Amino acid sequence: MDERRIEVAPLAYMRGRNLDNAFIILDEAQNTMKIQMKMFLTRLGIGSRACITGDITQIDLPTSKDSGLLHIQSILIGVQGIKFVELAEQDIVRHPLVKEIVKAYSKENPNPNSLPLSHNPNNK
Repeated sequence: MDERRIEVAPLAYMRGRNLDNAFIILDEAQNTMKIQMKMFLTRLGIGSRACITGDITQIDLPTSKDSGLLHIQSILIGVQGIKFVELAEQDIVRHPLVKEIVKAYSKENPNPNSLPLSHNPNNK
């Protein structure tokens, strides 16, 4: 952050790096494998923060149990310094029809590998 530089790097090129004094964003994390998520999280260096985003209703992996995002929600709950934030239908800021489409998919839940929109890992 001191250098005031923005770098974009594919997840595949993170291995072996130490990211000090950085703000790191991992987007579309629902499609990371468990080992990729562990590799990403262990890159955090001194003075760094990370924001991991993903939609657990849109997992494209063979099974949702392979998702690194779902995995960390189950193992890192309660770890000091880690917080999970869930967005809901009212947070959608796209075309108004998108909110209705999301509601319809959430009701039907046609993909057994995905969780309903209302899934909250903090409620155990």
